Amino acid sequence: MMTTDMETLPAASGLAWKRIAEVLEDEIRAGNHAVGALLPPSALLADRFGVHRHTVRQAFRHLAEKGLVSVERGRGTEVLAQRFPYRIGRRVSLRTNFGAAGIAVTGRLISAVHEAANPMVAEALEIAVGSPVHVIRTLSLADGVPVSTGLHYLDIARFPDFPERLESSGASMSGAFASAGIPDYLRLSTRLSARIASGEEAVLLALPAGSPILQSIGLDALPDQRPIQLVVGAFAGPRMEMIVEPLAEPHTT
Repeated sequence: MMTTDMETLPAASGLAWKRIAEVLEDEIRAGNHAVGALLPPSALLADRFGVHRHTVRQAFRHLAEKGLVSVERGRGTEVLAQRFPYRIGRRVSLRTNFGAAGIAVTGRLISAVHEAANPMVAEALEIAVGSPVHVIRTLSLADGVPVSTGLHYLDIARFPDFPERLESSGASMSGAFASAGIPDYLRLSTRLSARIASGEEAVLLALPAGSPILQSIGLDALPDQRPIQLVVGAFAGPRMEMIVEPLAEPHTT
């Protein structure tokens, strides 16, 4: 990233828009432009940097492609919240994904109840319909920002004390499974779709009512492909960037 202000750089070359974008990105990441605020109009920035407004608009487009701003005709260029990278591969771990990017993740156990397995859950876990299952809701935060909440379905007969293990592990699913004698597991499948957040999800994710979220339905299993949990996750769409890497196998933690 650049730390030199654009005013000290020659702006006449064809790369002026890139230099402007770098300066604005530095300012955004430094907090000089708050999330939700509008960047100065292109005319003002053109005067600041000594370029044509079209050059500034090209810089805006570049920042929009990087997910840093949203450009809306008649409104302006709005600074967006940071997007967190979430990789989906053979192994899926929020803490590992974010930890690799230097992002601190914390988890919370919101609730844990027992239910009778419906046909979808029973088929996924390979148990009889009506069998008792844990339904555990968790909340994950990245650098203190809520990014996902999920419902985890597990066979009670197989994991009778899983909520206690999860709480003891700091709401780390991988930690809870490790304490139950499962040090490693795989993601068999992930289905992604978009929908409107429920009232509870909007509150947990600190989103306005009616906000869109990205839903993930994932099935985790042992290396021999015996299923251990079904996860229905809700991700705060504006804060996430989903990266599908079928062959990636990061270590779980």
